[in-house]
Amino acid sequence: MHFLYIDPGTGSMLFTILIGLIGAAIYSLRMLFMKVRFIISGGKKAEANKNKIPFVIFSDNKRYWNVFDPICREMNKRGQDVVYMTASPDDPALKNSYPHIKGQFIGEGNRAFAKLNLLNAGIVLSTTPGLDVYQWKRSREVNYYVHIPHAASDITMYHMFGIDHYDAVLLSGEYQEKQIRAMEEPRNLPAKEVELVGIPYMDEMKKRLVAAGPAPEHPTTVLLAPSWGPNAILTKYGEKIIRPLLNTGFHVIIRPHPQSFLSEKDRMDKLMKLFPESEQLEWNRDNDNFEVLRRSDIMISDFSGVIFDYTLVYDKPVIYTDARIDVSMDDAWWLKEPLWTTKILPEIGLQLKEDLGSMKEKIEECLQDKRYSEGRNRARQETWCHAGEGASKTADYLLAKSKELTASEAGK
Repeated sequence: MHFLYIDPGTGSMLFTILIGLIGAAIYSLRMLFMKVRFIISGGKKAEANKNKIPFVIFSDNKRYWNVFDPICREMNKRGQDVVYMTASPDDPALKNSYPHIKGQFIGEGNRAFAKLNLLNAGIVLSTTPGLDVYQWKRSREVNYYVHIPHAASDITMYHMFGIDHYDAVLLSGEYQEKQIRAMEEPRNLPAKEVELVGIPYMDEMKKRLVAAGPAPEHPTTVLLAPSWGPNAILTKYGEKIIRPLLNTGFHVIIRPHPQSFLSEKDRMDKLMKLFPESEQLEWNRDNDNFEVLRRSDIMISDFSGVIFDYTLVYDKPVIYTDARIDVSMDDAWWLKEPLWTTKILPEIGLQLKEDLGSMKEKIEECLQDKRYSEGRNRARQETWCHAGEGASKTADYLLAKSKELTASEAGK
């Protein structure tokens, strides 16, 4: 009966397709029911407007609470009610202490999108790409969709069409607006509204750093903070980079990506056995990376968003791996200009080449050369506008837009 056998990969794909078809059918039936009810009621919008939620924040993962927390705090301070919808059952937002912010778990995966597809709201703010591209469809009962990025870099690094169907995008640098306009023109898209508001989560990181004060006196400390996967530092170099780092005589902190301990357990066990903890070396697995970022002097990392957190907030140099990025599936493919990231990286740090024998010289160069500190200042100017005001600027925009939409609706 081998002809009845379906391999696990194919079975998983077929199951996903089946779930998607069922979800689409349920969504279509619900929409049909709503249309019939709307016709029967004479097309009156009074009931719909009465039940409309003024502000909704949607997060597809709990890790984005740091992006929205300062915004929620600001909206709460202004007495504005917000429903925070999350697809994570253990999202910190569900236990937030803000009286005006109501956390609501709406299910995971397609269940969450089914809820969003029938949402009745004034403004939806989200960092999730792919609106009206995949399962998440624009609801006819939502007036306005606003996107906010979760990283201080190019807005074009989402998979293609990631933000095409948002009405507005909140940005932190003028180059990001130029990238959006460059995508809209060849796709014949209507011009989105853009607003420069800054980066609320980075403002919070900076406040925390200032409040903590200078790090205690310590020897020169190098933080090796790789990602995971076939192109990650520990996979590509392993002991070939750890040994030269120890030979520098500097204190070394290795902070692997949490996924490495799951997907690359054998490799991690081998490296940790080969290089056990000592006075010079520590393996860090803290949930919060604040202290290791604060007490290290330089970071070595793959191409990752944490590079910009470290550089812009902590004002420290980086050594990074080859920054060539495959953008064939991303919005950046449509751009004629190079990515901002690839242009700014050489100004804020040094690229890691195959020659790992001169690590001490490379580290000392990054720590002492003024061009890197000047590059960090330039990067902040270009990608972090309104520093310290991100949450208030975002709230200003949301409230002004809500007032504008309400006035427009009343005038119809």
